[in-house]
Amino acid sequence: MKKRIFLLAIGIATTTFMVSCGDGAKKEAPAAEAEEVAVEVEEIAAPNSLTEAEKKDGWVLLFDGTTSEGWRGYKKDHFPSAWQVVDGTIHMIGSGRGEAGDKEGGDIIFDKEFQNFTLSLEWKISEGGNSGIFYLGEEELDYIWKTAPEMQVLDNEKHPDAKLGTDGNRMAGSLYDLIPAKPQNAKPVGEWNQVEITVYKGTVVHKQNGVNVVEYHLWTPEWNEMVAGSKFPSLNENWADVASKGYIGLQDHGDDVWFRSIKIKEL
Repeated sequence: MKKRIFLLAIGIATTTFMVSCGDGAKKEAPAAEAEEVAVEVEEIAAPNSLTEAEKKDGWVLLFDGTTSEGWRGYKKDHFPSAWQVVDGTIHMIGSGRGEAGDKEGGDIIFDKEFQNFTLSLEWKISEGGNSGIFYLGEEELDYIWKTAPEMQVLDNEKHPDAKLGTDGNRMAGSLYDLIPAKPQNAKPVGEWNQVEITVYKGTVVHKQNGVNVVEYHLWTPEWNEMVAGSKFPSLNENWADVASKGYIGLQDHGDDVWFRSIKIKEL
């Protein structure tokens, strides 16, 4: 974030006053001189924008707040109509059909593959809603979740997934169905959550609302053992062999969900 420095004048600079001396005479005392103090004020980027500091640091917007440019449906050549760009957000209009979704919906991806990066964005979920953020996804199978790890997006209070899985590993911020987000610090329905996903040579970190909540390492014996004991091999026997470079995706789980301020810094 960019910081601007302001100079504040502190002290009494406009008046003089009289003081009494020991002999009873009064003398005019000089006014206190103003003191300049430098105060740093952090510049916060408006939604769907970058500060000058972020631009210099290599951040790039993946969503400009007004168009769907760069985004398309998974295994599609167009942006599905059930997703809309409205009020500076990418909004999935809930179908109420769960993962079956709307015929004009489905998961969406940004049409570029990324390898080492930090992805930053904000999400807001509807009451009882479910969605997700995919990364390192491939487009070879019928669904992106058959190849891509997922950061869970969820209403922890009312969606049943919050009570399923193991040790809360289906709650918001978690590596879905594998590693729970700890601490669990998702904000209530209707409030924006700020998240980051960092991927660097197999190390993956989920940050939620300013706190690291998940950390793991791809392609290690520990990773392979964890995946082998999960449901994912039944979806794709090679699921543990996550690609080193892939697509970023947003999930249509049949519920209203909003995303904004989507930006990425390649590492």
